[in-house]
Amino acid sequence: MHDARNGSQREWYLARLSLLAVCLICLGCSPDPPKSPAVSPGAARNTQSSNTQSGNVATDAATDAATRDRSQTMAAENSGQGIRFEEVQASWGLDHTYQNGERGLLHFCESFGGGSGWIDYDRDGNWDLYLNQGGQASHTDTNENPLDQLFRNRGGKFEDVTQSSRIHDASYSQGVAIADFNNDGFDDIYVTNLGANTLWQNCGDGTFQEIGKAANVADERWSTSAAWVDLDLDGDLDLYVCNYVQYDPFHPTQCKNEKGELVVCNPNRFEPAPDGCYINQGDGSFEERSQELGLFGPDNRALGVVAADFNRDGSMDLYIANDATPNFLFMREGLGPFQDRARLLGCAVDRFGNPQASMGLACNDFDRNGFMDIYSTHFFSESNTLYANLGEAGFQDVTGNTGLHEPTLDRLAFGTVMQDFDSDGFMDLFVANGHIDNSGANPNQNMRPQLFSWNGKRWLNRSKEAGGYFEGRYVGRGVSQGDFDGDGDLDLVVSHQNKATSLLRNDSSLGNWLCVSLIGTQSNRSGVGCQATISLGGTDIFQELVGGSSYCSSPQPHLFFGLPNQQQECQIKIRWPSGREQTIAGVRTRQKMTIVEDYP
Repeated sequence: MHDARNGSQREWYLARLSLLAVCLICLGCSPDPPKSPAVSPGAARNTQSSNTQSGNVATDAATDAATRDRSQTMAAENSGQGIRFEEVQASWGLDHTYQNGERGLLHFCESFGGGSGWIDYDRDGNWDLYLNQGGQASHTDTNENPLDQLFRNRGGKFEDVTQSSRIHDASYSQGVAIADFNNDGFDDIYVTNLGANTLWQNCGDGTFQEIGKAANVADERWSTSAAWVDLDLDGDLDLYVCNYVQYDPFHPTQCKNEKGELVVCNPNRFEPAPDGCYINQGDGSFEERSQELGLFGPDNRALGVVAADFNRDGSMDLYIANDATPNFLFMREGLGPFQDRARLLGCAVDRFGNPQASMGLACNDFDRNGFMDIYSTHFFSESNTLYANLGEAGFQDVTGNTGLHEPTLDRLAFGTVMQDFDSDGFMDLFVANGHIDNSGANPNQNMRPQLFSWNGKRWLNRSKEAGGYFEGRYVGRGVSQGDFDGDGDLDLVVSHQNKATSLLRNDSSLGNWLCVSLIGTQSNRSGVGCQATISLGGTDIFQELVGGSSYCSSPQPHLFFGLPNQQQECQIKIRWPSGREQTIAGVRTRQKMTIVEDYP
């Protein structure tokens, strides 16, 4: 008994000594002391000149950091609560309704138009608006169709200047893409149609000239969305055009159910139409090179496109939304041929491996990791899909675990925009909804739009709080963002089929913000492909001026940053498509600023 007790005590002491030794090793015996964070020379000088106050400085810094963390936590919890949109199309004189021409015959083409595009065509600082129009696709005399419309922003009212601008586009119009293709300082308008597309060159005197055939971009297939982008990095913009299916509007295919009743056709009933890629020759003409560049894939029925440098390697990539078949992600090494890497990188299908009926695309960096993410809208009962861009690891479908799956299951979505509407530092997401079944027997044809806000962990549905527009039901199609009233926040225009186009003024409670416009000198003048990183208060916010996006629509080509704290100054770092980098320090927030490419 005695020996056993002594042995137990020895074991107990040895165990305590061993534990003490482990603690000493962990706390005081590390071979390398922890490294101090790197300090800039200026910061080092400030530290050396303030040694006697170092304790207070450290305390103040810790207090500031704690305050900043608390404010950002509160902002996350309240994300999106202050977003409000007000319909003002009537008071601003915007009178437009997209007429799809339906007459009960359920022609397939009736379900897809139209779009909108922001353009400051007269360079007066007020953003004007181009709106597509439909009519009857089977009219042999297109003069019987209503015309696309150009509205001039007079700073309080929109004025229809279609006639005086000499724009006369009576085709069965689908969408629009706007940019300065010839770098003359005036934005031009490309219109996609069911039939020959048109290119309206801005003459700089308030008028336009149609040069589609002369420029070799009058694609005669059924085109939907389009994107301007400098694919060959030669300083001028090329053009990517989404084409849908092979469809004859003069002898339209009609589909029936098992009862012999007319129904809207399934897109798989039609052969796909390959997309077009037109390379700018710099002399006012373009060369079609989609096959040569590898920009094609099996069974593509394209409805949406966004052009961005998704892997940040300096080359522009193209993401294509296909209807009922896998989406494409065209990427290239340098200026070599493109390859579709969507399957390899995880953004061709949803997380279950199913292709979806993709329509519109929103693109921005919602999770602040420095890479552009993709939100794709889909058919009824499929839910929309959010692909988080993980950089070298590719994309991940995070729809379910971020709260976006169930809210969109009972919607059929088209146009979509991802921006920070209330400038709280967190992205918001607008979605236009409306079914394609216009048979009259479909109770779900008209649908409510939706608004979601990111809080750092999940997307919150803020639709019911965002204004009376979200209580209405529409057949929503194209959506585009622009600051038409010049107050620094982003407004929206939403195209509806057979119901008035809505002009949504952003009346949200705004936080801190910065609006950046970009003018290229060696890069394309429109700034498409420019990447900007804003740094303030220890936070970096990244955005890229993409080509295309949404559905059949063209946004105001500016970068709008919502900032996560109230700091009055920030730093901006710009990377231009030419490869040139610019850093501007001491930039005051709450302003609209223009940055011109500084090239030696």
